[in-house]
Amino acid sequence: MARLAGVLRLVGTEAVETFDDPVVRRGMETVEVLITGWSCPPLTAEVLDATPRLRAVMHAAGSVKAHVCPEVFARGVVVSSAADANAEPVVDFTLAVITLAGKRAFGLARQYAAGRYAPFAQRIGNDGRVVGVVGASRIGRRVIARLRAAGYQVLVADPYLDRARAAELGAELTDLNELCRRSDVVTLHAPQLPETHHLIDERRLALLRDGALVVNTARGSVVDTDALTRACASGRIDACLDVTDPEPLPAGHPLFGMPNVWITPHLAGVQGTEVRRLGEFAVAEVERFVAGEPLRGAVRADQLGQLA
Repeated sequence: MARLAGVLRLVGTEAVETFDDPVVRRGMETVEVLITGWSCPPLTAEVLDATPRLRAVMHAAGSVKAHVCPEVFARGVVVSSAADANAEPVVDFTLAVITLAGKRAFGLARQYAAGRYAPFAQRIGNDGRVVGVVGASRIGRRVIARLRAAGYQVLVADPYLDRARAAELGAELTDLNELCRRSDVVTLHAPQLPETHHLIDERRLALLRDGALVVNTARGSVVDTDALTRACASGRIDACLDVTDPEPLPAGHPLFGMPNVWITPHLAGVQGTEVRRLGEFAVAEVERFVAGEPLRGAVRADQLGQLA
């Protein structure tokens, strides 16, 4: 707040949760920069009419899809997102999960708790493993870089990526079916769009190698939960899920009880002490905007349809 006050005149010091309050509406008439966060109400034409001087929306969170509509861009308002600041914890989480799952750490830990001690289990390890990255998104590209640095062979499937760009990232471009056939690990980094709904369905799960791992830190709807449940119940594949469909997954769901499935409550992204990263990013963007410098998290109108 002190940094913001150094470059802007603040309209109040408390966050608001609605644009409908009459007191809030009166203050909106002078607003030029709006800092938004998770659960921000949609910036409808009515809201924009109430903020005639609005010049910039700085989102101190990830996707702006839920509250920024095309009308915002049509009115010449600049939009920025702190999605880059949210990406690194997801990348860290994804790499940690892939590493631990390659050691069969989750299943062996359950066996250990049940009295079966296997310190030198066979057929575990990460050397020589092939990881398929679905989606060369902001997070997907970072995951590829980290996987390559760790020595993995990396495949990537993304309809917006060509072979030359994939090679620059350090991955081999394939179609999704081939990626499923060849990968020991399939890690999902695709947005939630109509065309990605159940992208990993029963047919593609059947293409996976025996013992393959599905990692989802993207959106739950990218995977057909019923099909995944059947595939994991057979013991043929494993899964590590930070997101599910539905979310939250109902208590007592069969996936919770499977020794080859590990589920966390959507915590891969910025959490707790990490939230400060989002605020710092948004404030720095405001400072850049006021100084007339390029924004690092700029979002274009033509990107709305591809965002998570």
